Amino acid sequence: MKERTACIERNTAETRIRLRLSLDGSGKADIHTGIGFFDHMLHGFARHGLFDVELRAEGDLEVDTHHTIEDTGIVLGKAIREAVGDKKGIVRYGSKILPMDDALILCALDLCGRPYLCYDLKLDREKVGEFETEMAREFFYAVSYGGEMNLHLKQLDGFNNHHIIEGAFKAFAKALDQAVQYDQRIAGVLSTKGTL
Repeated sequence: MKERTACIERNTAETRIRLRLSLDGSGKADIHTGIGFFDHMLHGFARHGLFDVELRAEGDLEVDTHHTIEDTGIVLGKAIREAVGDKKGIVRYGSKILPMDDALILCALDLCGRPYLCYDLKLDREKVGEFETEMAREFFYAVSYGGEMNLHLKQLDGFNNHHIIEGAFKAFAKALDQAVQYDQRIAGVLSTKGTL
């Protein structure tokens, strides 16, 4: 079976991003975005999904974190879509209910080719470190559209913003890892339409 990897670059007047992703990795991460908490979340995504991720992002952080985080989401989504390939034989769906101390986060996703985000995280602080908490939604929105996936994130419990966001990144990683696994019983793609 060929290695499922993708390398995506995105250069705009606001950001320059290069990302290499392997879906069949071991959780190695070499990540630099200039936003410490965001790097921490992406390291958690790589480690808990067992994805190998190399990422360099340079953005207009003198403005705020918005462009860097959103564009990284776009690039990660596109990399997931490219690395998955034709989707033949993959499970397609993934879900995880993940505890992170006080937080309990549900993530469910479908690599269906139809982008959609349902987001229900209750964040009540403006920032965690230099990461603006409203950017969690923007990141996952960008991933869902770049990756053409149906993505649901729901907070079942919790009050600590750091734990809630970290739980979301880790739950997403675990759900995605499940969705991209092969099942030898699946002939072609898992769809009654015959295509995804």
